[in-house]
Amino acid sequence: MNPIIPKVLVTKIGFDGHDRGSRIVAAALRDAGMEVIYTPPWQEIAAVVKIALEEDVDVIGVSSLATDHLIVPHLMRALHQAGMDDLAVVVGGIVPDEDEAMLLEAGVRQVFHPGCSMAEVVACVRRLAAEARARRAAEPSSNEVSR
Repeated sequence: MNPIIPKVLVTKIGFDGHDRGSRIVAAALRDAGMEVIYTPPWQEIAAVVKIALEEDVDVIGVSSLATDHLIVPHLMRALHQAGMDDLAVVVGGIVPDEDEAMLLEAGVRQVFHPGCSMAEVVACVRRLAAEARARRAAEPSSNEVSR
């Protein structure tokens, strides 16, 4: 039996154009055997939700280096409104400790800070993708209506 390949959307929302870190993470996830959909910087939340829906991703990774993590709760609400609660969202980059609790409270599953190893990121994303697939499989009626 072939293992299911995790599908990850790596994106930058808001006005932060610093994309070196997100490109490195996207490459590491791809090199680990995941399917990665990468967007350039300056994505609007509605566009990210649309891409996530169309590509049927398991995990969304948001990179933030210039306080754009502060709009991630808006992304979480938009995903909920689109019936996409089964997705896992992670945030990486420069996130002050005092903002991490706000992100977790909004539904973000993991925050990766500078210095985090790529092995840790890959392992976490792989685990979250498997959990997202399991949630999707456990509730087919509600997800199939919205997707």
